[in-house]
Amino acid sequence: MKVLHVSGYKSLEMGIFKENDPKVHIIKAAIRKRIIGFIEEGLEWVIVSGQMGVELWTAEVVLDLKEEEYEVQLAIFPAFENQDKRWPEMLQEKYQEMVMTADFYKPLYVGDYKGPYQFRARDAWFVEKSDASLLLMDEEYPGSVRYFYEAAKKTNEDYPIYFITPMDLDDIVEEIQMTDPDYWINLQNNQGLK
Repeated sequence: MKVLHVSGYKSLEMGIFKENDPKVHIIKAAIRKRIIGFIEEGLEWVIVSGQMGVELWTAEVVLDLKEEEYEVQLAIFPAFENQDKRWPEMLQEKYQEMVMTADFYKPLYVGDYKGPYQFRARDAWFVEKSDASLLLMDEEYPGSVRYFYEAAKKTNEDYPIYFITPMDLDDIVEEIQMTDPDYWINLQNNQGLK
C-alpha cells in the first residue's frame, strides 16, 4: 500500500468543541500509531479532504511525522474551494496552515460548494486514487463518515478499509496511563480543566 486515504468523524460528531479537548490527543495518538505501522510497511502518501475533525487531525499527525523524519507525504483534496469559509476562525487558520504545508493540495472542483454531488464525486475519487482507507468509525454509530464507507463498498467491494474503533481508543488511553500515570492530572492542570 502506497496511498492511504484517512477519514472519520467531524469534531462536533464526537462532542469535541475545542482543539485542546483531551479526546483530540487520544485520537491523534491512535491515528499516529496506525500510520506509523503503515509507513513501516511501505506507505508513501496520506490523502485527506481536510474536513474538520479526524481529517484535519490526521494532517497534523502526518506533518508531525515528517518533522520526525518519517518518509511520508501529505496531500489535501477538498471537494471544492473554500470549504473552510463557514468554520470557526481558529479552525480556518489551522486549515490554511495545513494547506500551505502539505506536499500537495488541489480542490477537486473549482469554485465554492455547488451541491451534494461534489461530496459523492469526492468519495468515489478517493476510492479510485488510494490503495486503502483508514476510518475512525464505530459501525453502530457511523455518523457522516458512513457516506464514504457506503460509497467505498459500493464502488469496489474488494477495497481495503481499516478502522480505528472505540476499543482502539480505549487501548490508547491504557497505553498512555501505563507510560505516564500522571498524564491526566498534568493535562487537567495545564488546560485549566479542574
